[in-house]
Amino acid sequence: MKIENMIGQEKTVTIRVTDKDTAKEFGSGSIGVYATPKMVGLMERASLELADEGLEPGYTTVGTSVNVRHIAATPVGMAVSAKARIVEVDRKRLVFEVEAWDETEKIGDGIHERFIVNVDKFMEKNDLKAGK
Repeated sequence: MKIENMIGQEKTVTIRVTDKDTAKEFGSGSIGVYATPKMVGLMERASLELADEGLEPGYTTVGTSVNVRHIAATPVGMAVSAKARIVEVDRKRLVFEVEAWDETEKIGDGIHERFIVNVDKFMEKNDLKAGK
């Protein structure tokens, strides 16, 4: 399926929260609950996997914008699912509505944008920046 035809398509990914996923361990807080950056990462993963389904070989997406709310805490041991839905395709810019849920309630939502890139060209530019 071409990316232009994927508006409305959804992808869900699920993990089980471990001690390594907590705000205390990640360094984003001092409490042993699911870290906001980990939730954002899971939302990005769902968006990436969904976008990849519509891209030609040699292309991927990179995250360019994240605007989310983390509205409820999740304890270690509980499953968390993040869902991404493509809501806009503007040439190389993709916009996703994202949500996250634990086993009890909605824990986050927002908007995430990704940009389509040619992997080889992107890495060439990155290597130049690194002085390689």
